[in-house]
This record gives sequence, structure tokens and C-alpha cells, in this order.
Amino acid sequence: MYVSRDETGALCRVSREATPECREWLPGDDPELDRFLGREEGRDPMLESDLELVRVLEDLIQVLMEKGVISFTDLPDAARDKLLTRQSLRRRLNSVNLLDDEEDGII
Repeated sequence: MYVSRDETGALCRVSREATPECREWLPGDDPELDRFLGREEGRDPMLESDLELVRVLEDLIQVLMEKGVISFTDLPDAARDKLLTRQSLRRRLNSVNLLDDEEDGII
């Protein structure tokens, strides 16, 4: 990424290509660039949003099934497999988290 800095030396503009304003090159994983783009510790905010939305969609599908709007068998095989895998994973993680909490005296 090519960047431009203000008079204090802080990043003020970013470009994928060199421009008259952005001549200094920084690697895409540079911590200063991460902060400027709103990424924390190299995390992409759009990716974080996608991951959060996955949980919302899982919950939405569950509500629609509970209300009888759709049934599990209405979903394509691949979608059913993914949902079952995530449900199983979530159950396992929740049981591990409960055990970990109990060890610390937290319920």
C-alpha cells in the first residue's frame, strides 16, 4: 500500500497504487496501516463483520424453523451439513467453556 502523511507524520491517505500524493510504500500488514484502516492487531473489520453476521444468520434460520416457516429439510444438503457441523462445534465449545469456567470458580 502507498500512503501519504500529514504534517505530524500520521497517515492521512492510502492507495493501492503510487500516486503523486501517496509515494511512501508500507506492507499490507503494517501495524500503522492496520490502525489507520480500523483493523485491530491485523484483523480486518469487514471480516469481523462477516463472522458476526454468520451467527445472526444461524439464529435467523433457527427462529424460522422453530416458527415453522421453513423446515430443516427445505435447506440444500450442503447448507444442512454446514449447520449441523456448526451446531456440533458450538455444543463442544460451550461444554469446554463451562468446564473451564468451573475450574476458575466461575459459573
